[in-house]
Amino acid sequence: MTDMGIRIAVVIPCRDDAEMLAACLRALAAQQRPADRIIVVDNASSDDSASVARAAGAEVVAESLVGIWPAAAAGYDAASADADVIARLDADSRPHPDWLVRIDRAFTADAGLGVLTGGAEFYGSTRLVHYLGEHWYIGGGRFWINLWLGIPLVFGSNFAMRAGVWARVRDQVRRDDARVHDDLDLTIHLRRDDGVRWDPLLRMPVSSRPLVHPRGLAERLGKVIPTFAASWPRGRFRAAVRQPVRPWRRLGTNSGGRGSGPTLG
Repeated sequence: MTDMGIRIAVVIPCRDDAEMLAACLRALAAQQRPADRIIVVDNASSDDSASVARAAGAEVVAESLVGIWPAAAAGYDAASADADVIARLDADSRPHPDWLVRIDRAFTADAGLGVLTGGAEFYGSTRLVHYLGEHWYIGGGRFWINLWLGIPLVFGSNFAMRAGVWARVRDQVRRDDARVHDDLDLTIHLRRDDGVRWDPLLRMPVSSRPLVHPRGLAERLGKVIPTFAASWPRGRFRAAVRQPVRPWRRLGTNSGGRGSGPTLG
């Protein structure tokens, strides 16, 4: 436990990724502002992911329903018991030493901030693949979601939210459906008054594995339409449908504070 003003719990969904998880936990141990809790969700792993987590001092929560959304949701539930802010990354994330410092400062300074997210720095492949991943895969998704919903796309490998935001949406999202994107589904169910902000300086090194394996990339892109379809009558997307997009009204970059992004309607 830290002497900081807010309690931050870090959630890491993990399935058969012990080696990557070990490196992620080492990066978390080197944080300038330590986490108050680190929760690794063992998603029916057949390797020693759980033992790696325990050896590093992390808590282990078991989730037998395979899928990132079921695993992440189980972690958020566990974290919300005593955390003010739930931070999320993945086993292949390598947080910079100031990652939690930035999160702490942002939420402490702005009581209206509900969700803070940032971008990616891909590693493990060529410069071209890294560039396309950052600017096309992640950057493109952020652009279109901004345009459609008027809030930034929450990047599942690099974001934090107040526990109160999770308490509001936990029974609305498709948390038990492994066919949908967990971060996109969460974004769809957020509201503008949740205070969603994208910070261009909050960057996360993540593995380029999904970009270099066609099957992995196809699987991720293939979840986009099912995610919107699953949430069609609910959440933020319903409001967007009622208010046709008029991007010429006011376009922003969402690099600043709340409400600085594209406006719908």
